[in-house]
Amino acid sequence: MPIDAELIADRRRLRRKLSFWRVLGILGAILAVVAIGAAAGGRVPFRAAQNQIARVAVDGFILADQQRMRDLFKRVAEARHVSGVVVAINSPGGTTTGAEELFRGIRQLSEKKPLVAFVDGTAASGGYITAIAADHIVGRETSLVGSIGVLFQYPDLSKLMTSLGVQVEEIKSAPLKAEPSPFHPTSPEARKALQEIVGDTFDWFKRLVAERRHMDDGQIGTISSGRVFSGRQSVALKLVDELGGEGEAIAWLEREKGIKKDLPVRDWKPRSRREFDLWTAASLGADLLGFEHLGEKLRAAGASVRAANLDGLLAVWHPALEK
Repeated sequence: MPIDAELIADRRRLRRKLSFWRVLGILGAILAVVAIGAAAGGRVPFRAAQNQIARVAVDGFILADQQRMRDLFKRVAEARHVSGVVVAINSPGGTTTGAEELFRGIRQLSEKKPLVAFVDGTAASGGYITAIAADHIVGRETSLVGSIGVLFQYPDLSKLMTSLGVQVEEIKSAPLKAEPSPFHPTSPEARKALQEIVGDTFDWFKRLVAERRHMDDGQIGTISSGRVFSGRQSVALKLVDELGGEGEAIAWLEREKGIKKDLPVRDWKPRSRREFDLWTAASLGADLLGFEHLGEKLRAAGASVRAANLDGLLAVWHPALEK
């Protein structure tokens, strides 16, 4: 009996030790996740944040909703340990409203932090609107820059509808309501109204470039044909200030804005946002049923549909449209 009691006591002590180390391990894992998440968001917990240069990336297609980027700009502006900002751009553009929102957000950020733009690939159309928000632009020699122009596209399905024997009836309050429509050819009046919108937005784009890049009418006329230019061409055309990479962009901050040399460069990213829709539900269902490959395809299809759900004018460079 004494031996059995001693064994039971030993087991209880061992169980308590195991429970202690399990709890400690779980707490350690939680702290690690918090630290990684904070670092990814540009915050350093539990210690004095290190002075740094923030790198903010503008990549891919620019959508109209830029709330996450606005929040990011605000966090960077309020971070005391951020001494300067490099906006790294690799974008063919997107919606004019999204590009305008990025432009205004970067201008506001530049009032709080020394800022430079770095064209790391492409800064075309809306991507170039983003770049000119900075007071200094550095681009690679082989970058694609410019494409100053505005585009409005819509399909004409009227011949297809006729061949299928389908006709869409409309009752409208005015002839230009809901124009253009894919169900009938565009009337001259509707085309004229759309052309006026495109022309007005194009004038806004050119005035913005002229103001930010200190160009006269002759210089604006040279660069506003809608084409792109190489980085080497862009310097002579005043689209870009300097050739080089991110190192040259940082050197400009150090030289012109008094940023301390050799500061680390840290990526600052928007906080993640989960989107749950029919595509997401279908992909999760496919995963649960064991069709992982189908789930991946459904997720990719959903991302494509969301990206294609664009309203309004586009300021985007599309090689297939160049003539």
